[in-house]
Amino acid sequence: MTIHFIGAGPGAPDLLTLRGRDLIAACPVCLYAGSLVPEEILGHCPPDARIMNTASMDLDSIIAEMQRAHAAGQDVARLHSGDLSVWSAMGEQLRRLRALGIPVSVTPGVPSFAAAAASLGAELTLPGLAQSVVLTRTPGRASSMPEGETLANFAATGATLAIHLSIQNLMHVTDSLTPSYGGDCPVAVVYRASWPDERIIRGTLADIAGRVDEGITRTALILVGPALGGEGFTESCLYSADYDRRYRPQTADSPWASWSHGDD
Repeated sequence: MTIHFIGAGPGAPDLLTLRGRDLIAACPVCLYAGSLVPEEILGHCPPDARIMNTASMDLDSIIAEMQRAHAAGQDVARLHSGDLSVWSAMGEQLRRLRALGIPVSVTPGVPSFAAAAASLGAELTLPGLAQSVVLTRTPGRASSMPEGETLANFAATGATLAIHLSIQNLMHVTDSLTPSYGGDCPVAVVYRASWPDERIIRGTLADIAGRVDEGITRTALILVGPALGGEGFTESCLYSADYDRRYRPQTADSPWASWSHGDD
């Protein structure tokens, strides 16, 4: 049988993918990551499903439950918040399951940085301001940072930074970024993006630390970069009337003219 790793999304239960919903409904066993997965998503489990919160379980215990289900011929829905490609601890589970010869599948989820940007009503890659988004974090108890992956190094690129798992290090964040971005660079802290109790705190690198109250100690994303200001950017050529592209060649001499008519 198969262990289905499913990204449960950032919090709002209707941001779960249809594939994820259908897999959850088909699995008699569900392992989910604590309070970060809303109860409404667990409501998609079959009525008689075995549902376990893995918050208090270690890796050995989690894998043992998966082995037990596999031996019994049962598929498992393994739910992690957000998307599985970043900071999900999926990699270490996949490594063990593959060594055991247990089949796995991975279903992506809406990542928290995308939900935060949606709440802000912001595009993170505005022409002339930023064309890259860096997903990063500061060192914590669970994971250190490789040498070279520092906030100062990322700031030197001028990209939009989406800094996860770091609200407790906010002063370190602002101190590290100010030399490159300047104190007036826009910052947004989004607490529990897409949840009913979501909060958005806007400011700059110079004043954001004083705007965030002491009660916000986790599940908050820090977004930094000129694009958050939403001003001073150029329009892209994508929808320009004179932009020559495959699906709208401007002249018969366009390199895309023959392509658009089906010629090789």
